[in-house]
Amino acid sequence: MAGTMGAVDVVLVLLIILMVASTYIVAQTLKVTLPRSKSTDGTADKPQTVAILKDGSLRWNDQPVTEPQLVTDLAAAVKADPEVNVVVSADESVKHGRVVHIIDVAKQQGVTKFAINVMAGAGE
Repeated sequence: MAGTMGAVDVVLVLLIILMVASTYIVAQTLKVTLPRSKSTDGTADKPQTVAILKDGSLRWNDQPVTEPQLVTDLAAAVKADPEVNVVVSADESVKHGRVVHIIDVAKQQGVTKFAINVMAGAGE
């Protein structure tokens, strides 16, 4: 029994290391520095994502898009699912007005469910 417990401990430690490493890898793919919030909430399955990068460029589901392309993609998403959830990830250095503008663009296309992506932790 003691030998089995040691193996279980090793497997659990390896699992934790893999989980932490995979979270870091995924977070680094977009190069967006998210603001922190004291509270976070979950979103529904398969949300559509809009990312506003530090330089102001846009990504729709990790694909580079222009604002007119984003409008088309948002309209198509609403047509496919009127209850579509859109998660907005904006680099913390992006001006608030730019984020509000992109949310307004989404609302004009019929999106009614939004989430703002933040990193868990103490807010500033």
